Amino acid sequence: MTLTEDAGVRGIVVACGTAADLPARLGDVPLVHAGPRPGKAEIDPLLGEHDRLVVLGSDADLAAVVVRLMRRELLPGVSVGFVATEAGSRVAARWRLPSDPDEAFALAWKGEDAEISLVRDDTGGVLLGHATLRDVKGQAYCDEQVAFDGFVSGIEVAPDDSGVTARITRGKLLKRSSTYRGRAFQLGCVPTFSLVIDGVPQEREITRRTWYRHTADLRAVRG
Repeated sequence: MTLTEDAGVRGIVVACGTAADLPARLGDVPLVHAGPRPGKAEIDPLLGEHDRLVVLGSDADLAAVVVRLMRRELLPGVSVGFVATEAGSRVAARWRLPSDPDEAFALAWKGEDAEISLVRDDTGGVLLGHATLRDVKGQAYCDEQVAFDGFVSGIEVAPDDSGVTARITRGKLLKRSSTYRGRAFQLGCVPTFSLVIDGVPQEREITRRTWYRHTADLRAVRG
């Protein structure tokens, strides 16, 4: 009997990148291999047939899978488990996942899911771990509150239980920071290439970006 049958869930494991990171006791569960940050061609054929997707990979790999669920409007019907294959995963920390890969897989495959807020952006992407920018000149709002107006040395945006949280760092030497929480964080700035989302540097310069809580929550399997 597979874990899927035992749990009463039609699930599948999506292993992104190298298979060397597969948990030792994965066994005979349904498994597909995908490249890093898999897209429509790899993920969409899996959708509609499975109640649970377990992603083995990086935070960015997981985000790529969740994007497909969001764009296909399938978030309410699919639970998502995660086994981080990179150290320092922000998602693993936020979801309180076990550090041992085998334990993390057992939880992802058989654990209960819970609805959590999903943060998306105005380009059609999602934010599951965190986004960072450095040396930014511009203006930002968290909901109706001005987060900054001028130059800041750092910005970190992350999902929050109610939406987003933004940590603004000011000063080059004597650094001080302020934290804002709300449903949305909106930034307008002079062109910058410093944006990094879930560990992936963005190739295009940005002059504006908005992160906000999506209308549908994510069904995450977490500790």
